[in-house]
Amino acid sequence: MTSSIRRAAPADAAVLAELGATTFIETFGHLYTPEDLHTFLDESHTEAAYAKVLAADSPYALWLAERDGFAIGYAQAGPCGLPHADVRPEDGEIKRLYLRAGTQNGGVGRALMDAAMAWLLAAGPRTLWLSVWSENFGAQRFYARYGFEFVSEYEFIVGAQRDREFMYRRPAQT
Repeated sequence: MTSSIRRAAPADAAVLAELGATTFIETFGHLYTPEDLHTFLDESHTEAAYAKVLAADSPYALWLAERDGFAIGYAQAGPCGLPHADVRPEDGEIKRLYLRAGTQNGGVGRALMDAAMAWLLAAGPRTLWLSVWSENFGAQRFYARYGFEFVSEYEFIVGAQRDREFMYRRPAQT
């Protein structure tokens, strides 16, 4: 099986909507009531939501991982929107990094992360941010290998539920 990573295009919005919803449900679906999950997916993982992020004037970029022509993961990066007092307008953020169940630990996540970070750092060093669910210890270890360190936490809202989300920062490296 051959995996590839490519920059997502507007024509990929429907594929990303399905992939985004599926990977979110696989990873976190057990945490929420059906109503809360449905509300969140209707806000964040629709074809229209991805089309907006993929628009030519969008400050975001997405990468799609495919294996034998089938979408297995994606990453999204752009300006930092995390609620932390130290965030600066020039800071970047890894917004999302998801892989389908059964495709993790094969190097695809690393390839997606590398692509997103290279894009964020193309104009030179800058501080990078990301957030991760407080109980996703595997992801926290993964991000630590890239130099991200815990700085704070906030509430991530899914429907009526509020989750404990950790913010990580990687200082600009010259």
